[in-house]
Amino acid sequence: MANVTDSAVCLRCWDYSETSQTVSLLTRSHGILRGLAKGAKRPNSSFSGGFDPLTCGQVVAILKPGRDLALLTAWHLEDVHRALRHDLNANRMALYMVDLVHRMLTDHDPHPDVFDALSSSLTRCAHPGEWNRATLVFQWQLLQACGYRPVLDHDVETGEVLDLSGAAVGFSAHRGGTVADTGGSDRWRVRPETIALLNSIASDSSAIAVEHEVVDRATRLLAVYIRNLLGEESAAMRWAFPDLEG
Repeated sequence: MANVTDSAVCLRCWDYSETSQTVSLLTRSHGILRGLAKGAKRPNSSFSGGFDPLTCGQVVAILKPGRDLALLTAWHLEDVHRALRHDLNANRMALYMVDLVHRMLTDHDPHPDVFDALSSSLTRCAHPGEWNRATLVFQWQLLQACGYRPVLDHDVETGEVLDLSGAAVGFSAHRGGTVADTGGSDRWRVRPETIALLNSIASDSSAIAVEHEVVDRATRLLAVYIRNLLGEESAAMRWAFPDLEG
């Protein structure tokens, strides 16, 4: 049995009783942690009024070997990301990001880089007009952390260097990267500026100084790629991208 204190982002929560909750948290040092918070919604409890998705704070938990749920003993709320609850687009993308974490990471597998990426992306998503860029960068960082970074600098089928001087190249989600051949039902036609944007994120994700349309195309491209990796389109993805093609 171990007592731990860790930074956390609330991914999901469910009512366990009138006053208690079960929650799923992404913690920085312990990965995804599922736990029971007894009396979380009672007045003057040690849980800052209870858990809510997209909020960040410090969690105190007791981990018991062989048990699926940790016993949560305290939650010190630090950031509610209030702006995410007043902007529908930002809210959709934020919920999509936490859903991806749930689907692509396993419990108790620490990914400090994913935690940092999610925390910074939620903060950026709350800024007016930044939700699309925040989602794009987070998708890329999550793919990289999980070992699914797409190949962009050569043809994944032939190994040859791509010619980016034309109107478009192909992207095969099944192959995991770019291809010279743009035909076929298993690939998207991708403009060179989209590939250039993704390559720029790979080297520096701190700033994206391109048109909104390019960001939108790149965000959707990675979403289609992730959908193929997961083998399904989740409800959160459909909500974030109601007209996603591919």
